[in-house]
Amino acid sequence: QVQVVESGGDLVQPGGSLGLSCAASGSIFSIYAMGWYRQAPGEQREMVAQITMIGITNYADSVKGRFTISRGKAKNTVTLQMNSLKPEDTAVYYCYALDSSASGSTTYYWGQGTQVTVSS
Repeated sequence: QVQVVESGGDLVQPGGSLGLSCAASGSIFSIYAMGWYRQAPGEQREMVAQITMIGITNYADSVKGRFTISRGKAKNTVTLQMNSLKPEDTAVYYCYALDSSASGSTTYYWGQGTQVTVSS
């Protein structure tokens, strides 16, 4: 059983900063990437950022230059540092871990989500 837990969501003012944390644990075969999606009410989910276990990062255009994803000190942990937050960043943020099985297939494991609200 794999568990993915994220935390750090809060209410912040526009222009403020917020850090999110995520940790994956359990029966993991081989995680090769972790990252974040977000979903606002009435909207489809949007990829925010991803980092592979060898350090390759990918960001949505809407957050480039403002958000930074990085690996944590502990194995299978990541952080998302969000700066210069805008009201349109308001969403539930979901952490995920990509795990490869022995057969070579890929499985997504998801956290329960943490609410980020940007409002003055």
